[in-house]
Amino acid sequence: EGDFYLLSHEGIQGTSRPCHYQVLWDDNNMTADELEVLAYYLCHLYSRCSRSVSYPTPTYYAHLVADRARKHHNELAQFDCGSSSGYSAGSGKMTESERRKIKEVVERGVEKPMYFV
Repeated sequence: EGDFYLLSHEGIQGTSRPCHYQVLWDDNNMTADELEVLAYYLCHLYSRCSRSVSYPTPTYYAHLVADRARKHHNELAQFDCGSSSGYSAGSGKMTESERRKIKEVVERGVEKPMYFV
């Protein structure tokens, strides 16, 4: 009952591959059909795409948040991973004022909900 495949998107090119779902815990006591419909509808809510996506939107957003958090962490830890500040692992240490400025920019940027979209 808690194991199903769902093909929620149309294949643009080639063969579409369904996504495999396994229900680990269900506090809402939903039926298998309700879970499938919920997963299907969540695949149509991704704001960066006008079509449905292959797996539910919250997982895409979680990936974006984790990637942004990694970039913020690396910036504050002086590792340049594609940021525009120009700091790299071997370029020396940031001053405390530079570190504070970056922290303020990051905190100001995350005030809006879902700023990572």
